[in-house]
Amino acid sequence: MSGGDELFDFPTEFPIKVMGRDSESFRTLTLAIVERHAGPLAAESISERHSSGGKFLALTYTIRAESRAQLDRIYQDLTDSGVVLVAL
Repeated sequence: MSGGDELFDFPTEFPIKVMGRDSESFRTLTLAIVERHAGPLAAESISERHSSGGKFLALTYTIRAESRAQLDRIYQDLTDSGVVLVAL
């Protein structure tokens, strides 16, 4: 694959999954990061799943991705946040 080839045809609906400790601050911060780059999300664009022990939370934000650069910025900010354990 050459440097200019894209895996996706933009714009596209794209799920961003983040995992961290279950807390209101985790929800608030990750949503703020995603919305800063992708604009406001409707409630139906957000899903959550708790771990079996209840300590961890996986949130999936489905956004309209406009470019690879946009996705890179989102993932970088999520990783740098200090509250996200895994971002997929």
